Amino acid sequence: MKKIKKIKIRLNGNIKSIFVDYNLSDLINLHKIPLKKVAIELNGKIIDKKKISKIKLNNNDKIEIVHFIGGG
Repeated sequence: MKKIKKIKIRLNGNIKSIFVDYNLSDLINLHKIPLKKVAIELNGKIIDKKKISKIKLNNNDKIEIVHFIGGG
């Protein structure tokens, strides 16, 4: 039986265990995050949302997802 490997990442300060072959798009979809209303930072760098499906997540990655809130 093949063992499914997982890695640990930090998402908004919380440690999460995800499958080793996840990309950033998989993570966004898993958490049902509306892409139009957030900014995404990976290991201190702002990510272009057009490229999230090409960004593979690695063990100990730090992801911050910030929601935009309107106001006045």
